[in-house]
Amino acid sequence: MTDHHTQVSRDLPDRRGIPMDSSSGADSTAPTTERKKSHSVVREVIETLLLALLIFVAVRAVVLNFRVDGVSMNSSLANNEMLLVNRNAYFSLDQDKWLGWIPGTDFDDDDRWRPFGTPDRGDIVVLNPPASRNADKPYIKRVIGLPGDTFEIRDGAIFIDGIRLVEPYLDDGKRTTCEESSNVCGPIEVPADSVLVLGDNRNNSEDSRFFGFVPVDNIIGKAWLSYWPTDQIGVAPHNDYPELDDSN
Repeated sequence: MTDHHTQVSRDLPDRRGIPMDSSSGADSTAPTTERKKSHSVVREVIETLLLALLIFVAVRAVVLNFRVDGVSMNSSLANNEMLLVNRNAYFSLDQDKWLGWIPGTDFDDDDRWRPFGTPDRGDIVVLNPPASRNADKPYIKRVIGLPGDTFEIRDGAIFIDGIRLVEPYLDDGKRTTCEESSNVCGPIEVPADSVLVLGDNRNNSEDSRFFGFVPVDNIIGKAWLSYWPTDQIGVAPHNDYPELDDSN
């Protein structure tokens, strides 16, 4: 009698000794691999975009670009010259607002903390247009008078505390004049937390001679670098006044 069960069992192929078809395994894993690669590329693109956005926001928090519009700063800065402006150069923190709740603190005398310093004489600054001028664009001028200075325009020149200012950035023979109606011809003291600004092109500049002193908080930032046109690339011009230092 034939054992049909055993016969059938012997006729079945012994799969333990037969190698698997590698091509069928590759076909099953290929879509998964492709999906992983696709997800990896998408993730890298998103990470790159987020990093670029973070860098952009960080840079904009520190600097902004500004185009010189007009000739009031000739010959130091030309019309249409492009600048990078350090908007945190004169950053201030209201200590009374943020720290006044601490017992024993008193910031009544000077509650503004400026970690990066205050405007220096000779700085070129970008400022919000004075409300009285009905202008819609920022101004760019040079800081001439500092808080506590006695400022005066006399004999076509600038005097600080009675000392004539040497201004090499002015064109040869350029004189500084002042309208009789101006209230800053001097001698006059620059008030606290304010500066006096003038354009380098004195005959074509609307500056403190017309709109008065500028609160430091109205300054947007300090001119830092010139980047256009290419032949003007470099640090924005600053001037020192050793004649004032020598007088001390």
